[in-house]
Amino acid sequence: MLISDITEYLDSQTHPEYQEDYDNSGFLLGDPMQQCTGILIALDLTDAVVCEALVRKANLIVTHHPFIFSGLKRIIPTDTVGRLIFSLIEKGIAVYAAHTNLDNLPNGVNGILSQVLGLTECHILRPLVGQPSPEVGAGMVGLLPYPLPTEAFLQQVKMSLGLPFLRLSEIANPVVSRVAVCGGAGNFLIEDAIAQKADLYLTGDLKYHDFQRAQERITLVDIGHFESEQFSKQLIYSIISKKFSNFACFISERGRSFVYYI
Repeated sequence: MLISDITEYLDSQTHPEYQEDYDNSGFLLGDPMQQCTGILIALDLTDAVVCEALVRKANLIVTHHPFIFSGLKRIIPTDTVGRLIFSLIEKGIAVYAAHTNLDNLPNGVNGILSQVLGLTECHILRPLVGQPSPEVGAGMVGLLPYPLPTEAFLQQVKMSLGLPFLRLSEIANPVVSRVAVCGGAGNFLIEDAIAQKADLYLTGDLKYHDFQRAQERITLVDIGHFESEQFSKQLIYSIISKKFSNFACFISERGRSFVYYI
């Protein structure tokens, strides 16, 4: 089986055409005509993940975050991305990324996050402009099976996602029934969540003044960037396994958040 067999299938399932303009999803590096010996799935590409791929004899790494994101002006071994490029080429490892296109799919990153949180009757928070389907776009909003006290729901979120703590605005409503989510950095959807009458909005990377924007209209909760997208690895694994069930495919055990808590 060639690497191109895997990446072309991933294109058909994750739809790179749905990625945001600033993104760089798809096949990023390597020889597509090389025989694939195994696949390793990770959230981020790091030196530790590359070493794990070697140990597992996997020559294709599939990540959520593209390690080549913006334009490169030079490739040198003292630069983080440059060092990875040198290492990957030397070791014959190819890289594919499914980023905002996987976020924008209804059964993508936000879909699986909504599922883990137990939301029902879900729909896209902000449909992608220029697409015929309203079921493609950023974020998701849905209902809890029954209303819960906000503090009880927040404890449930911590337990479901394995979070040490949460960052949040002042609680706007003592009871929550309608919840909006966005994996990754989601401050751009705060007004959309309010317009959809969500009681609470869960996302990552909120800044101090983002919390100020709540203004008692909604409860904003920062669950962390890595933590909000942690299930993307299992999602990519399930996509690949549907087509290549007997092929060597692994979820990385070396991937870690770049943010630590003490």
